[in-house]
Amino acid sequence: MSNFNYRFVLKTIGFLLIIESLFMMLSSVVSFYLRETAGDVMLIGSTITFFAGVFLRLTGTEDYVKPIGKRESFVMVAMSWIILSVFGMLPFCLSGSIPDIGEAYFETMSGFTATGATILTDVESMPKGLLFWRSITQWMGGLGIVVFVATILPMGGNASVLYDTEVTGIGYDRFRPRISQIAKRLWLVYIFLTSVLVLLLWLGPMNMFDSVCHAFTTISTAGFSTKQNSIAYWNSAYTEYVITLFMFIGGINFPLIYFFMQGDTGKLLKNEEFKWYVVVILISVAITGLGLYSSGKIEGVERAFRTSLFQVVSVVTTTCHATDNFMNWGAFYQFIVVILMLFGACAGSTSGGIKIVRIIILFKNSINEFKRQVHPNAILAIRLNNRVISIDIVTKVLAFIFLYLGVLIFSCLLLSWSGMEFENALGAAISCIGNVGGGLAEIGYSGNFHDVPAASKWYLSFLMLTGRLELFTVLSLFMPAFWRR
Repeated sequence: MSNFNYRFVLKTIGFLLIIESLFMMLSSVVSFYLRETAGDVMLIGSTITFFAGVFLRLTGTEDYVKPIGKRESFVMVAMSWIILSVFGMLPFCLSGSIPDIGEAYFETMSGFTATGATILTDVESMPKGLLFWRSITQWMGGLGIVVFVATILPMGGNASVLYDTEVTGIGYDRFRPRISQIAKRLWLVYIFLTSVLVLLLWLGPMNMFDSVCHAFTTISTAGFSTKQNSIAYWNSAYTEYVITLFMFIGGINFPLIYFFMQGDTGKLLKNEEFKWYVVVILISVAITGLGLYSSGKIEGVERAFRTSLFQVVSVVTTTCHATDNFMNWGAFYQFIVVILMLFGACAGSTSGGIKIVRIIILFKNSINEFKRQVHPNAILAIRLNNRVISIDIVTKVLAFIFLYLGVLIFSCLLLSWSGMEFENALGAAISCIGNVGGGLAEIGYSGNFHDVPAASKWYLSFLMLTGRLELFTVLSLFMPAFWRR
């Protein structure tokens, strides 16, 4: 550990805390504008966070361009999310809105990881300044906290190391040169899409406050709402279609969105993962919509289509905004929801889950295994977007899916042992490891984790972080070999 660049880690986390304090201060301004008393405590929380960030910045004196290794990268990324959640819960605790530390930390971690699971049973009773802060945490975490740092700080080659550690995907088609420029472009796209969504929602029945909050939590595919009944509160077809569109966009690989907006439509439309993403949604909507309409569970062709479209896109993008309670649809449809929760959307998007690109590689590898039964000496390559995928990537995909399912099974056992019913435990585990938000049974439609045992909330907070950073980044920190020189 003598060569571990801890000063780089402290300095970067300090910078992130300063950024967090500014967003927290913005929330206090909103609170003051609305003449709420919560603005005072939010300002206190912002001040504490700011000076903590300054202290860490002064502690870390290493140059940013000094090369770092995987250890610094993994520790910095994981600790960033943990520490930002610790300071991010201050407004909830200081205001007394969420007095329990475990619940406040759960709510904040759920925000930063863009999970959307909540312990709140009466969202409307919360001060609007806190609801605004709650939405901002999801917007900050959607595209990636550390990716944001790469847009500002001169890190040299370290930006690429951090980018690969935090951004979701399998690493076969990552940007290598000038990561800081790529990160800036992605954030510009992110801000642009958020702004457009704010305007479109404002043109509907939402006021400006609700439009901004829901734009933050929709483009980040996160799912927090300012209303207990989520999007169903407005009962507006216009609002549902607009949010469906932007949840769908949030589930697309953001670099591909950037190229599409630059006029290079082929990169997106010819992308194999995007095609699968569209097909999965279309098939799921067709099955769900026809089933709900023919069974009489939802009346009207347009309403059945809109409801199934909204809920399918919401679940597969792991947003989990809601317009209807899918727990009332029946076991068959609940099973479809679980499959979509596990799938997730595209790599490089703001969504969670396994990611469709890994499902594609797993599927193609399985097909090749059948072919090898007939032609055992054949050399069969897996191709994605007309490029051969190396055996190393295939191995990593298989290891990831095995580990994902292994952690999921372990989590179900642990949560069941803590006293949760099996269906609740399964739903909570899938929800948190996939950063989905909603679950099954009692926590299905509302995504409410209020009655989950206290110890389980801490574990689920850890599970949200592990899922957001795609398992290896966090779990590697517990391996002794990781710390050896």
